[in-house]
Amino acid sequence: MTEEDRGTAKSQSEGKGRPTPKRRDQEAANRRPLISDNRKVARQQHRQAVAEERARMRRALDTGEEKYLPPRDKGPQRRFARDYVDARWGLGEWLIIGVLVFLALSFVPTPTMQMASTIGMLAFVFLVIFEGFWVGHQVKKRLEAKFGEMEPGTRWYAAMRSTQMRRMRLPKPQVKRGQFPG
Repeated sequence: MTEEDRGTAKSQSEGKGRPTPKRRDQEAANRRPLISDNRKVARQQHRQAVAEERARMRRALDTGEEKYLPPRDKGPQRRFARDYVDARWGLGEWLIIGVLVFLALSFVPTPTMQMASTIGMLAFVFLVIFEGFWVGHQVKKRLEAKFGEMEPGTRWYAAMRSTQMRRMRLPKPQVKRGQFPG
């Protein structure tokens, strides 16, 4: 550096008019407690924040609002799989009711009725499992045609959604029966 450069640098730093604060003083000024001094107020604020987040997620599960959905339900491929499953009729929706009916029939005291109900329940469960594979295959075929490739886990997601009663599905169905996604 030449004398002229040093003079210019000196004149540039003269405008501050106060000394540089010590590092420990700056850190102390920026330091805030993680929780407030009043633990009761802090607990109430935390509970309120958690309750608001839960309410936001609940509304998203009812309306299908993508921004606040849980991670397992986010994304265009998951939405496509949901809409495909919700647009169709299937045996899987009746799984819980069917098992309860076959279970009730198994309490009839005649051995032939008990055997028939057991075989009927096993056949029904087998058909539901087959339908789950079929739904997964159909979703995979349609996703690959639309998006090029399928995200891992989407087939399982669609198959499991097809075994739930339509009224109990979350996120709630956004399409009517027969209204398949494009």
